[in-house]
Amino acid sequence: MKLDVKDFERKMQKSIEAYENELKSIRAGRANPGVLDKITVDYYGSPTQISSVAQVSVPDARTITITPWDKTMLKAIEKAIQASELGINPQNDGSMLRLSFPPLTEERRKELAKDISKKGEAAKVALRNIRRDANDKCKELKKAGTMTEDEQKSSEKEVQDLTDKYTKQLDKITDAKSKEIMEI
Repeated sequence: MKLDVKDFERKMQKSIEAYENELKSIRAGRANPGVLDKITVDYYGSPTQISSVAQVSVPDARTITITPWDKTMLKAIEKAIQASELGINPQNDGSMLRLSFPPLTEERRKELAKDISKKGEAAKVALRNIRRDANDKCKELKKAGTMTEDEQKSSEKEVQDLTDKYTKQLDKITDAKSKEIMEI
């Protein structure tokens, strides 16, 4: 009986998706509404994403505007952005907030690129842990006698091929984000 690698492949896909979502919150030199995804505001007692209580738009490459559907939320959204690690002070004109993104300095770009590399390495470790779990499962099945040695080797090779595939995909994502950050 060969190991069903579908579960492990799904876990690897989820790791990649989590990594991509994490990268969205890193701001490059241009405005990206994804930087607001991790910021929540208190909306009638429950933490809610800004995009759920306001219209978020990008009128130009360096600006994000936030127009709350309920004007009483304006101050709460402003405070949440100021309290976040975004590092941008919103401009409040009474009906909407404007976030102006200054161009990144060379030093800050290099710092962000290093951070992206670290996050990429952490994601690779997650993939390797999934591979280890799959290989442990193979050994377990072999020990229990439900898998032959050839099936074990075949399953382990299949898992390794999956790991290689997702590691390459991860490298491409990391390189693309690093290039985006280093652009002036």
